[in-house]
Amino acid sequence: MTPSAESLQTERDAKDIWKECLGIIKENVPFLTYHTWFLPIKPYEVDNNILKIYVPNNFFIEWIEEHYNTLIKKMISQVLGPDGKLVYIILEEKEDPATPVIEEKKLSVAVPEQSNLIKPKDFESYLNPRYIFENFIKGEGNQLARAAAYAVSENPGQTSFNPLFIYGGVGLGKTHLIQAIGNKILDRYPEKRVIYLSSDVFTVEFVEAIQNNTVNEFSNFYKSMDALIIDDIQFLVGKEKTQDLFFHIFNTLHQTGKQIILSSDKAPKDLKGLSDRLISRFLWGLQADVQPPDFETRVAILKNKSETYGIKLSNEIFEYIASNITSNIRELEGCLIKLLANSSLNSKEIDFELVKKTVKEVSTNKQINISIDYITKVVCEFFGVEENKVREKNRRKEVVLARQVAMYLAKQLTKSSLKTIGLHFGGRDHSTVIHAQTSVEQMIKDDQRFEDVVISLKNKIELSV
Repeated sequence: MTPSAESLQTERDAKDIWKECLGIIKENVPFLTYHTWFLPIKPYEVDNNILKIYVPNNFFIEWIEEHYNTLIKKMISQVLGPDGKLVYIILEEKEDPATPVIEEKKLSVAVPEQSNLIKPKDFESYLNPRYIFENFIKGEGNQLARAAAYAVSENPGQTSFNPLFIYGGVGLGKTHLIQAIGNKILDRYPEKRVIYLSSDVFTVEFVEAIQNNTVNEFSNFYKSMDALIIDDIQFLVGKEKTQDLFFHIFNTLHQTGKQIILSSDKAPKDLKGLSDRLISRFLWGLQADVQPPDFETRVAILKNKSETYGIKLSNEIFEYIASNITSNIRELEGCLIKLLANSSLNSKEIDFELVKKTVKEVSTNKQINISIDYITKVVCEFFGVEENKVREKNRRKEVVLARQVAMYLAKQLTKSSLKTIGLHFGGRDHSTVIHAQTSVEQMIKDDQRFEDVVISLKNKIELSV
């Protein structure tokens, strides 16, 4: 439907009137207050000396009326005359997402159409657009955390996961996951106010606010958020004043049904030096840990990242890297970047030798592990058995022996779990691996020559790395 000339005139008049109002406000309030509380407001329409404006949420109205009610009244009287009135329209979805909440006093206002609800972008969310759920690799170690994160992103503030507290070691994808929540919220609810920052940045900004005597504005800015995402909350340890301020911000957001998302390298109960009242609030919602990725997840991550970087590698190379870099995702990504750099800068093809060299340069492990596939290859060559045979349901004596020795050495020479080892041998379960280990240990005790064979194979594998 084409808007009438009258409606276009009304919209233009509303913009002009609000622009004049902002000019008055800007001259009478601090710079930070103007940008935090008034610049986000957008005009909707003016009708019969009634100016209707959009505000992000009810907290804006309460804060403005509490601190600048006199100024607003004078401003409206000056711009619209003594009979002028101001009506707030809140861009906050309730039970009916197609109907905005109307906040006014002694005045009935027609509800605008949903298509008019455009959320002004008045501050930087600091979310990395690359961090989304679609490129976050799921695995056993992050299953709960990811499921909870996705649930929160679909209904921020409306689930029992508030706050959502995600914790785990360095480089396990916590930052990716919590930013994916923010990006998903903005994708689904573009009118929401979402911000991401580390606790270090929060502390620095707080110190600046103290120096500039703008602590109230600083606090109220974060209280106005629909979703507050704080990374590395452990860095608030020992900072009592910052903890105290964050406590009050937390309470306001939680009481008004806003979403709080936190990450840390430790569980809340292990954050020594954090106030008891903050820890108790962190325990209100859900605490989900992120564990180091298992072998299968590491391989999946490598394949996903290699596609992003445009690198084509064999499964053997993926599995070698995944077997040797086990601590975190960041090292896996760093290995691929270094591999690409070594290849392009030295004009070398990415072969197994270059991969081994790169892994040694990148890995923080004191000793590089050996891949299960390489162990299988060496063992099968010695016993004269085809590699694929040990992965099949083959009960020939020489095949069973080669399989058991390979499983035994895989347990001795790698950090792979019993489940991972079993998967490399045709998807067998962990009990089969345990049986193989027990059988080989017994044969070593009973037969000196067999023990010599196993030691020889072990030395050959270790020396080849």
